[in-house]
Amino acid sequence: MLSKKMVDALNEQLNAEFYSAYLYMSMAAYFEANDYPGFANWMVTQFQEEQFHGNKLFKYINDRGARVKLKAIAAPPIEFESVLAVFEETLAHEQHVTSLINNLVGLAIEEKDYATHNYLQWYVSEQIEEEKNVSDILSKLKRAGDKPQLLYMLDDKLGQRVFTPPVEE
Repeated sequence: MLSKKMVDALNEQLNAEFYSAYLYMSMAAYFEANDYPGFANWMVTQFQEEQFHGNKLFKYINDRGARVKLKAIAAPPIEFESVLAVFEETLAHEQHVTSLINNLVGLAIEEKDYATHNYLQWYVSEQIEEEKNVSDILSKLKRAGDKPQLLYMLDDKLGQRVFTPPVEE
């Protein structure tokens, strides 16, 4: 059984995951409005991934016999300075989510909740991947600089990304 403290923390993380989805959809809308369909596609795919993360957490809370408590989702920003600025914000956001996951792991250890600790390892691994993917894109954007043809090529490449839900164990 989950402690009240752990349930509250998991519900906070659930809200954070759905906020992430909302943020990435806002970024997709920005890219669509600025004629970057590939970057928009990447963010829509990221939106789907974050929804998956939230749904996975929703199921875990319920499976452990606890109560999911959905909260209001804060409005994300809708305007950004540039493509580079969006991905810099994305990396900062993913680093923030990593810190939230790390705090949950710490709480699970403190509460001696080994099942939740084990469950959270999937999120720990996922955050490594999330940060690396965004860092790689940022590196390419910085190399592209103000060369529109390189930005176009990257936009085209990111337009090929599709969401494939991980196989549940």
